[in-house]
Amino acid sequence: MANGIPAEETGAFGLLKVNTFYRNIGFPAENVRVTISESDSGRVVTELTTDTEGQLPPVRLAAPPESYAQNSEMPRPFSQYDIRAVQNDQEEIVISNVQIYSGSTAIQNIPLMNEDDTVIIPYPTLWGDFPPKIPEAAIKKLPFPNNLVVLPEPVVPEFIVVHDGVPSDRSAPDYTVRFKDYINNVASSEIYASWNREALKANILAIISFTLNRVYTEWYRSKGYDFTITSSTAYDQAFTYGRNIFQEIADITDEVFNLYISKSDINQPLFTQYSDGIRVVRDGWLSQWGSNDLARQGYSAFRILQYYYGYDIVLKEAKRVQGIPISFPGILQKGSRGDNVRVVQRQINTIARNYPLIPRLVVDGLYGDRTAESVRIFQEVFGLPVTGVVNFPTWYKLSDIFNAINSA
Repeated sequence: MANGIPAEETGAFGLLKVNTFYRNIGFPAENVRVTISESDSGRVVTELTTDTEGQLPPVRLAAPPESYAQNSEMPRPFSQYDIRAVQNDQEEIVISNVQIYSGSTAIQNIPLMNEDDTVIIPYPTLWGDFPPKIPEAAIKKLPFPNNLVVLPEPVVPEFIVVHDGVPSDRSAPDYTVRFKDYINNVASSEIYASWNREALKANILAIISFTLNRVYTEWYRSKGYDFTITSSTAYDQAFTYGRNIFQEIADITDEVFNLYISKSDINQPLFTQYSDGIRVVRDGWLSQWGSNDLARQGYSAFRILQYYYGYDIVLKEAKRVQGIPISFPGILQKGSRGDNVRVVQRQINTIARNYPLIPRLVVDGLYGDRTAESVRIFQEVFGLPVTGVVNFPTWYKLSDIFNAINSA
C-alpha cells in the first residue's frame, strides 16, 4: 500500500537504491540480507541480499500519485518503507520510514557498525510539524574587513559539524558530515524530490547559502559552541542523521554545491531564510511551495531566487577547502606578533568603550605585557579562566562581545 492506497490503484512507483558498507573502512558490505516492508502495514515487500559492491538492484516501490506533491492540500505525497539489514544473523540495522515519491529515486546508505542500530526518519518539514524559523538578519554585521574574526572569504568546507538539537542542548550529539551529504540530507528533509527541477535547484541554492553564511560568520563558534550548525528548524535547517536522500536532489547538489547567493557589493553569503509559504509566510523569505508554483510557470531557478530575495542578488563561487574551516589562528600570548594580535587589540579597544575596567591598547601587533594584562581583565570580566593568553574560548568570546557592541 502507498499512503493507505493499494498499489494497484495508484499505478505510481518510485525506485529505492540500497548501499551497505563498513563504516570504519568504507568498504562495501557483501551478503547482507535486506528486508523491505511497508511502514504503515508491516507487509514484507521483498527480501534481497547485497552483491559484492554492497548494493541491491534498484527496487520498485509503490507510491502515491505524483500530483499529490504539487499541492499542499493533497494527501501525503510519499509512501514509507522500513529497511532491515542483517549480516551473519548478528548485526541488525533498521531504517524506519524511508520515503518514496512517485517518479523519484531514493538512496539509502546503511553503515554497518558492529552493533545494532535504528534510525527513525521523521516526516519532511512540509508535511510534519516543526518549529518555525526564528528570523535573523539576512546580512550579518561583521567586524573589520579581512581581520580574521570571520573567515577571510566564503569557502565550501569538506566537512561541517551538525549539532542534533537546539544550540543550548549540551546532551545532543554532534555529527561530522561531508558538506554535500549535509546539503542532500537537508534538501531531502525540507522539500519534495518530485518537484520541478528548477524549484529543487532554487531551494538547494538557498540551503547552500544559508549553510555557508553559518560557516563564513562562524556563527556558533563565536558564541562558544564547537559546531557549525544545528538540526533545529527554529534556528537552522532540518537534518536527520542516517535518513535517505534522493538522486534528483544529489544530481543538482553536485552541479551547484560551490555557488552561493550574495550581492555584488558584499562578500558574505546571504542568510537565505525560507518557509513553507503556507503555514508561515514572511516577506523576503523564499516560499517553498511558491517556488514550485513559479517553476511550473516556467521560472528558472535564478528567477525564483530573484523573486524572493531581490533582483539585485548574484550567484558567486566559493573556494573549496579541506577539513572544517575555522578562523582561530592558534594560541596568542606574550611574544606573539602580527595581524592576529592586531585583531585582538582592536577588539579589546572597542569592548573597553563599554567596559572601562579593561585597559585600552596601542594597535601595534605586538603581544606584550599590556596586551596580556588587558586580556586577563577581559577574561575576568566575562567569566573565563584568567591566563592572559588568547586561547580558543577567549578568541571567540572576544569576537562575540565585539560583534554585540558593534551591532548595538
